[in-house]
Amino acid sequence: MKAFLRWFLPDTLVGRTVVVLLVGLLLSQVAGVILYSMSRMELVNRLSSEGAEHIAGVVKVFEATPEADRHRIIRAMERPGLRIGWDRNPLIATGDGEYSGLSVIQDELNKRLPGYEMHVSMGRLPPMPPSDMDGRLDHRMAHGPEPLPDFHFDHQPSSPPGEGFESPPAPGIGPGRRPHPPVVAVHLPDGGWLNFVADVPFEEPLLRPRFFGPLTGGLLVVMVLSVLAVRRAAKPLALLAAAAQRLGRDVNAPQMPLSGPREVRAAALAFNEMQTRLRRFVEDRTQMVAAISHDLRTPITRLKLRAEFVDDDEQRVKMLSDLDEMEAMISSTLAFARDDATREKRRPFDFALTLAELCVEFDAGYEGPESLTVTAGLSGFKRTFANLLDNARKYGCDVQVVLASDAGMVTVRVMDAGPGIPEAEMDRVFAPFYRVESSRNRDTGGTGLGLSVARSVIRAHGGDITLANRPEGGLCVTVVFPA
Repeated sequence: MKAFLRWFLPDTLVGRTVVVLLVGLLLSQVAGVILYSMSRMELVNRLSSEGAEHIAGVVKVFEATPEADRHRIIRAMERPGLRIGWDRNPLIATGDGEYSGLSVIQDELNKRLPGYEMHVSMGRLPPMPPSDMDGRLDHRMAHGPEPLPDFHFDHQPSSPPGEGFESPPAPGIGPGRRPHPPVVAVHLPDGGWLNFVADVPFEEPLLRPRFFGPLTGGLLVVMVLSVLAVRRAAKPLALLAAAAQRLGRDVNAPQMPLSGPREVRAAALAFNEMQTRLRRFVEDRTQMVAAISHDLRTPITRLKLRAEFVDDDEQRVKMLSDLDEMEAMISSTLAFARDDATREKRRPFDFALTLAELCVEFDAGYEGPESLTVTAGLSGFKRTFANLLDNARKYGCDVQVVLASDAGMVTVRVMDAGPGIPEAEMDRVFAPFYRVESSRNRDTGGTGLGLSVARSVIRAHGGDITLANRPEGGLCVTVVFPA
C-alpha cells in the first residue's frame, strides 16, 4: 500500500494537495451523479407507474364507449405531455425494455390489462408535417388538449381515416432534432390500436457527452486554483528551508520575514528566536575564550622574562621554546574561536588570480582559468588556501593545484606527492589540535588548528573540504564551494 501511495502521490506538497483536491472533487461529482440517478430513476418509475395506470384507464373507457363517441373520449382523456391516437396499425411494430421506465410501464400494463397485446418502446416517429407545427400545438403543450382537426399518419397511407396524432417537438428541440419519445401501442379486441405518445422522452442516457464537459471544466478550474493557492501557502516552507540552510552556514545570516498566515508567522518567529540564541551562545563562547587567551598572555610574558635569568643555557632555551609554543597555541585558539573569516563581509573578487599568486608564493603548480570571479571573504579565503598549500609543501612535495568551475560550483584540488594520511585519520585531522604524529610534530610546527579553521571558513560559504589519498601516492585535498 505504501509503495502504491509513493507511486501515486507526487513528491511535492503542492502536487499531493492538488491530487487530494481533485480526487475529492471527482468523488463528490460521482456521488452526486449516483444520487441524482437514483432520485431520477425513482421519479421515472413513479411517473411510469402513474402513466401506465392512466393508459389502462383510457383503454377500458375507450372499449366501453360507442365507436361514434370515441373521438371525443380521446380528446377528453389526453393530458399535457401525452398524445392519444386510434388507428388500425400500431405506431411501433415491436417493444423493448431498454429503459427502466418502459419496463415499469410494461409490467403495470400487464397487471392491469391481462391478455392484451401491447408494444412499449422508445418510438421513432416520422417528422411532423409543417402544417401541424404551429402555435396550436405549443398551446396544447402548455394548456392541455383542445379540439383540433383530425389528421392521419403520413407514414401509414393504407390506414383508413380515424383519430390520429403527431406529437409536437419537445420544448427546446426544433424540427429534425426530435428525440425518440416513449410509445405505447395497445391492441383492442375489435382490431384497432390505441397509440400513446409522450411529448418528451422521460429518460436519456445519464453519462452523455454534455455531462463530461462541465466535469472536465470544473476539474481544470479546481486544479489551476489549487496549484496557485497551495504554492502560495507552501512558499513560507521553502523560505524556512532556505533560512535553515543559511543558518547552518552562518549564524549571522539574515532572519526570516514575519509574514504570511498566523501559523507561518509563529514558526518564523520561533526560528528567528532560535537563531538569536545561537548567535548569543557563539558570541559568549568567543568572548570567554578571548578573555582566557588574553589573560594567559600576561603570565606567559612574565615567564619569558624570568627565563632570561636562568643560568643554564640549555634549560633557558627549552623553557623559551615551550613558552613560544604555548603563546602560538593561544593565538591559534583565539583565532579559531573568533573565526573572523566567517563574519567577514563578502564581495566579488578574482579568485583565480588570488589562487595563482598563492601558488607562486608556495612554489606550487597551477592549472585552471586565468580569471574566475567569486563572492566570498577575501582574507578568509587567502588564509584557508595558504594553509592548505603550506601543509602540502611541508608534508609532501611536487604540489599541484587544479581550479575548475561548473554549474555555479567552484572546485579546487590541492595535490602533493607525499606519504598521504592513513584512512582512519581522514576525519580526525579536522578536529581542533589534532595532529598526525607520524608526520606532524612540534619540531615541524603547527598546532592542529589549520584544517579546522579552513573547513570552518569553507562551510560558512556553503562548501566543504574532503581528503583522499591518491593512487599514485600523496594526498588530494578537494575544496568545493558555490561561486
